[in-house]
Amino acid sequence: MSGYNMIFAGFGGQGVLFMAKITAVAGMIANKEVSWYPSYGPEMRGGTANCSVCLADDPIGSPLVTEPDALVVMNTPSFTKFISRVVPGGNVIIDSTLVDCTTDRTDITIHAVPATQLANENNLAGISNMILLGKLIKETNFTSLKTVEQALLQSIPAKRSHLLEHNLRAIRLGCL
Repeated sequence: MSGYNMIFAGFGGQGVLFMAKITAVAGMIANKEVSWYPSYGPEMRGGTANCSVCLADDPIGSPLVTEPDALVVMNTPSFTKFISRVVPGGNVIIDSTLVDCTTDRTDITIHAVPATQLANENNLAGISNMILLGKLIKETNFTSLKTVEQALLQSIPAKRSHLLEHNLRAIRLGCL
């Protein structure tokens, strides 16, 4: 991999920035050049949020991803905003429980995952973002599951350590 650019997008409070942070930390663990560039509205929870993540073997010229190799979307406004920017041959991971959109594009691969529904059915409510991250790993191989699990171990603060196993289960569920 010489470089891999991603956009994670949804509403504030869905864990978009955390999902992107885990991806960036995984890149650091894998000794990649990394940038993590969040963007969100002033209202945070409930407002739009997105994050550009670049992983590369060489120095990164700009942290802003304008043409992602992969797009992970958790709401309809994000799908509408970013779908046209995905590079031909790119992957789009959608939480199909929350996003009911289609595109005429035939040069990208859409992976519709009912992540919110799966999270609720598996006692993982509130961490559908990690299911989507698992699907991203499975479909793109941008890094290994083991590296993402290490990133999660490093990123969850001690006061939230009780959530570690739930997050790991959600990522593994997304990889199925």
